[in-house]
Amino acid sequence: MKKPFPVDEALRREALEYHAVPTPGKLFTALSKPCDNQKELSLAYTPGVAAPVMAIAEEPELAYRYTAKGNLVAVISDGSAVLGLGRVGPLASKPVMEGKAVLFKRFADIDVFDIEVQADSVDAFVETVVNISPTFGGINLEDIAAPACFEIEGRLQQRLDIPVFHDDQHGTAVIVAAGLLNALELQQKRLSDCRIVCLGAGSAAIASMELLLEMGVTREQIVMIDRQGVIHSGRSDVNEYKRRFSVTTPLRSLSDAMAGADVLIGVAGADTVSCEMVAMMAARPVIFALSNPRPEILPESAHAVRSDLIMATGRSDYPNQVNNVLGFPFIFRGALDVRARCINSEMKLAAVEALAQLTREEVPETVLQAYGVGKLCFDRDYILPKPFDPRLKQRVSAAVARAAVESSVARLALPERYAQGVAPSSSKRRTSS
Repeated sequence: MKKPFPVDEALRREALEYHAVPTPGKLFTALSKPCDNQKELSLAYTPGVAAPVMAIAEEPELAYRYTAKGNLVAVISDGSAVLGLGRVGPLASKPVMEGKAVLFKRFADIDVFDIEVQADSVDAFVETVVNISPTFGGINLEDIAAPACFEIEGRLQQRLDIPVFHDDQHGTAVIVAAGLLNALELQQKRLSDCRIVCLGAGSAAIASMELLLEMGVTREQIVMIDRQGVIHSGRSDVNEYKRRFSVTTPLRSLSDAMAGADVLIGVAGADTVSCEMVAMMAARPVIFALSNPRPEILPESAHAVRSDLIMATGRSDYPNQVNNVLGFPFIFRGALDVRARCINSEMKLAAVEALAQLTREEVPETVLQAYGVGKLCFDRDYILPKPFDPRLKQRVSAAVARAAVESSVARLALPERYAQGVAPSSSKRRTSS
């Protein structure tokens, strides 16, 4: 296990109390129908329950009408890459998976069963998820180490006809892309012209760069760096996922790559970027230092050497938090509401566009009150919406649902509440501009 987060004793005690009292954990089940008398009991269970059982046996799609399947997501982990704590195992990952369930319910009213899987191989994990999949309307993979996470997700997507989404990959990618579009707009730069350094080559890094490729970036614009340095064409020690970003270049170190770079996306670890490296970047740079709890470089250090910088972190105590809760609840909400078979590139790009556009609009008073500020507007300290913005559920979910319908992966038409006032998806509109 990695070294724990630096949590002070008072916070540690408060967190343990929060998780223990008045009921252990953060979740419980509740009834959605009355069961207070003999008649209701006979409808809920035997003999009445035979009616939906027989209906579903004859027509499996009716499970969405007669059971909770359509609004139920599995949050599944093997505990191999939990937050910044590393391989703590499935049981120790349960508080985090319960936490993820809380976010699904709080922000998108999606029900969740958290599933912690003891599996000694990719095959065992995949078979476990496949075998329990009839229960759910979607699968959210969580905190699974690379490179196994790539194979697990790919195999499950091939075998299941419900959305399978690894949030550490694609949730991060969507928020990074939305924030980057807005930061570059403020910096008066074009995504298609930028030189991008990606510090890190794990699941979040690779998925983020893959999404930028979908948005028009070329592989030649990206320099990816792992623990051994730049991933270049002369290296033979990289796996198939990193190899996608192998480029022919004389650059070998992070310092080499940072010279003249427009963008740094950091998902590698604390204190890996120096002030000298920041000073070497191109004019009006963008830095996303996303490691938690301590980023690759602290904002105060970076701003001390660059007054023309826009910076984001993964932390809530600095401006521009890159927070996955801006994405995954609403991506799943949109997917479930049209009964999508998958979450495809069009849906992710629609989420990127919706998040980027929402940031540019006037912020409601309720959001200002929630964050105790007098004003928020689109600028270098506000390039992403705030998680408690009530517009996220409607706007991002609607964009995702519409993209699912337009890309022919939806089983249902766009719900009326989404059909009104939502522009057609335009995920390619701002990609290379």
